[in-house]
Amino acid sequence: MRGWSFPLGRWGGVEIRIHSFFVMLLGFCILFSSADKMNFGSGSSLWLLLVLAVGVREVVRLIVAAWLGLGLRNILLLPIGGLYAYSNPDSQERAARGSAMWALALAGPIGNFVFAGIVASLILGASGQVDLVSQPWIGPAHLLRSVVWINLLLGALHLVPAYPLDAGRLLRGHFAAKKGAIAATRSAAGLGQLLAFSALIGGVLIQNPWLVMAGFFILIGAQLEDQGLLFQSVVDTVKMKDVMLTSFSTLSPSDTLIDALERSIHALQEDFPVVRGQSLIGIVSRQRIMDALRTDGNGYIQSIISRAFQVATPEDSLGATIRRMQTGQGLGVVAVAEGERIVGIVSLQNLMQSMGVLSEHRRQVRQEKE
Repeated sequence: MRGWSFPLGRWGGVEIRIHSFFVMLLGFCILFSSADKMNFGSGSSLWLLLVLAVGVREVVRLIVAAWLGLGLRNILLLPIGGLYAYSNPDSQERAARGSAMWALALAGPIGNFVFAGIVASLILGASGQVDLVSQPWIGPAHLLRSVVWINLLLGALHLVPAYPLDAGRLLRGHFAAKKGAIAATRSAAGLGQLLAFSALIGGVLIQNPWLVMAGFFILIGAQLEDQGLLFQSVVDTVKMKDVMLTSFSTLSPSDTLIDALERSIHALQEDFPVVRGQSLIGIVSRQRIMDALRTDGNGYIQSIISRAFQVATPEDSLGATIRRMQTGQGLGVVAVAEGERIVGIVSLQNLMQSMGVLSEHRRQVRQEKE
């Protein structure tokens, strides 16, 4: 979710990110306004109205998700809406079935429809001279009319059964009851991509740039969701013992910072478990050691260790552990323990390399068996 996106901050503990496609959309709005002989400000204002419509939709969905007790880790905002990453498997499963799925699917369109109705009422009440039904419905020359129709059309767009639109998510939930989650997502995403291609072709044929943009963003959203679920399905089959580093260095709380820094020179790891006997008491990073030496001079490791660390067992799934590593607590390393004894570590630094080697090992084993 982080590729080609920018952070907007956190709201209610949820990280909000905006995709760089919004920059593309801004360029499109400016070109669209230039074609209508409007200035840069008109195109930028039209873009802000599009961002506002997405914001209205996602605020309503966030409120509904909080009311349902769903844990969210982050949201990636696309021009067609937001893609959610849940903080735990239970929330992800609940959001994909039952009443929670219906509530989230209906919240976005209803939010846009209600907002459009409120704005239309205010416009007509303040001035009866604004024609809200004349075409073009959306354009830089008619911003008041555009704010109503952008929300109406965004809400209507999500009633199309194209994954990852809201109606497409309902369709995926129906497929999941019969085919399973992965097969259901593949089927729903395939249908979504077919409808997206149809929108692209139809928009070109009737020369409707908004239809082309909608088809493009539906296509991108479907691919992002499909890749995300495929990654999740893979990491949930991998156990910590499959990818943990078994050759690693540990530090003692009585080690001096200078001695610890010297030992870190010869270790291929950024984060070090700090153990007393066989018991893990904390984690410290190489960077933390160097910062402490520069700031306060030499001292002991026990004075700078972090006690907000993660511990897993060799049988824990990698997927569950990754979700814990991304909660923002502790360092980017998980200690793998059997009882109180540390038997390995998994860090974000070495994870991708370990996954690549594991994939090649499994492929070679399959070839040997064949």
